[in-house]
Amino acid sequence: MAKTIMIVDDSSSMRQVVGIALKTAGYDVIEGSDGRDALAKLDGRKVHLIISDVNMPNMDGITFLKEVKKSAGYKFTPVIMLTTESQESKMNEGRAAGAKAWMVKPFKPAQILDAVSKLVLP
Repeated sequence: MAKTIMIVDDSSSMRQVVGIALKTAGYDVIEGSDGRDALAKLDGRKVHLIISDVNMPNMDGITFLKEVKKSAGYKFTPVIMLTTESQESKMNEGRAAGAKAWMVKPFKPAQILDAVSKLVLP
């Protein structure tokens, strides 16, 4: 059975680029347009990894990450932050909230797949 990865980004083109790379590598993909939309889609189904942007409307990525970590069903789900933010303070905030990796845009699909293969839940 394919592993499921959630992509959370307010940019549909970014979700598409990441989604194509993941689907090509054999993963199932769920998309969220912001933190609030993504939380609504965490409805009990198994998600093996989450890739989230930081700057989004309605609910930003760090707040979303904190909410995910509060949820019994998802608190151990690894989260990669994929963002234009490269400030140390933001990275530390993300790490403190539970992010397993921080990747700065623009990125190469191979970078994402490498990080995913290392972090995705069994």
